[in-house]
Amino acid sequence: MPETGFSLHPQLAKDTVSLGDLPLSRVLLIDDSTYPWLLLVPRRREVSEITDLGAIERAHLMTEITQVADALKAETDCHKLNIAALGNVVPQLHVHVIARFRSDAAWPRPVWGQVAPTPYAPAQRAEVIARLRHRIWLGS
Repeated sequence: MPETGFSLHPQLAKDTVSLGDLPLSRVLLIDDSTYPWLLLVPRRREVSEITDLGAIERAHLMTEITQVADALKAETDCHKLNIAALGNVVPQLHVHVIARFRSDAAWPRPVWGQVAPTPYAPAQRAEVIARLRHRIWLGS
């Protein structure tokens, strides 16, 4: 399903670390240890809205969102998942999957702009990536 000519928007590349590719989407970890936060970016050129995808790809994206959300919830035991495709700042279609806790810095408000991002320490980031890769690609 990958498309040639796909490239990640520079802002997404700057703010994330890649976990790998699902059949349609690249899975990225936002480099902010404040919130467990993943992105799915369909590997399609010039797509800014979910509605820009064909019907089969929209259904496939929903399957991948569910796969990633289930893995994040299992990994974090969060109270709530926030799932959104906004694109107000970065026009490339990307879907946020954020684990939320009643005790987090922004609860119950949206996470954007509440606190300055705290990048993961290298060892912590490597551990989080390894655990999430296992859950997303192998389940449980």
